[in-house]
Amino acid sequence: MSLTFKPVGTSGVAIAPLVFGGNVFGWTADATQSFAILDRLLDAGLTTIDTADVYSRWHPGNQGGESETLLGEWLASRGARHRIQLITKVGMDRGLSPAHIEQAVQASLKRLRTDYIDIYFSHRWDGEVPQAQTLAAYDRLIRAGQVRTIGASNFSAGQMRAALDTAQRENLPRYQILEPEYSLAERTSFEGPLADLAIEQGLAVIPYYALASGFLTGKYRTEADLAGRARADQVRQYLDPRGLRILAALDAVAARHRAQPAAVALAWLMRRPGVTAPIASASRATQVDALVQATQLALSDEDMAQLTQASSP
Repeated sequence: MSLTFKPVGTSGVAIAPLVFGGNVFGWTADATQSFAILDRLLDAGLTTIDTADVYSRWHPGNQGGESETLLGEWLASRGARHRIQLITKVGMDRGLSPAHIEQAVQASLKRLRTDYIDIYFSHRWDGEVPQAQTLAAYDRLIRAGQVRTIGASNFSAGQMRAALDTAQRENLPRYQILEPEYSLAERTSFEGPLADLAIEQGLAVIPYYALASGFLTGKYRTEADLAGRARADQVRQYLDPRGLRILAALDAVAARHRAQPAAVALAWLMRRPGVTAPIASASRATQVDALVQATQLALSDEDMAQLTQASSP
């Protein structure tokens, strides 16, 4: 299958039209399942993988770094590094000081079994460290060939504007890509000033929680469906009249296209202004089929309007 890769700003890096979220590795997908998922993604050409140094520390017995470790083991066993666009992140726990970035990137490179990261993200804003210091640390990594380009996750429009202004003023690398929360179920975080800034500045955008923790797959429709599920706490917030209205619209559009609701939800995101590629996960290799289907689905203007109206905040 031939996919059209999307440019990341002016960085020269290009990513697949759908990014796989590697937070499942070492959490809802064990090593065997993770390898099977990655093999399926590679076969399908979905070769952009998003992870972070803290994934998946929330799982009992984990410390963080498990996702990077499993991904590194797979890359080494398949000899696939040259075919993969690696995204990882720093700063969720200990901030974005130059000293921490330098320590964290070396640890990530070791776990990932590689000598460079395609896109290195600031995982969240750090108000304690001047952006000039953070960007100067990234500049050194880029010059050393350990990082190709940088991005920002969970930044507000004001924070992103400040970082871009600092980069221009100090002649430092600019963030080329944003990672906000955005889906049919959660539209307010991105739509508005942040989306406007991304479009104005030519930034790539890869929204996370694109399937709203699995809610938009359609498999959670009642409280009973959440019993024993790893993502129950996140999904519960969507089980309200608006959420059920979104699912009804997804069902209708999916039926017209003979597609899975998850594929429709992702295809909607792919057509939204400013979006480059949504991030979505799967815990089993068979679930990757819906992600592949999303990249092949052409929603009509009528489909888009129905979904947009049903999900109005």
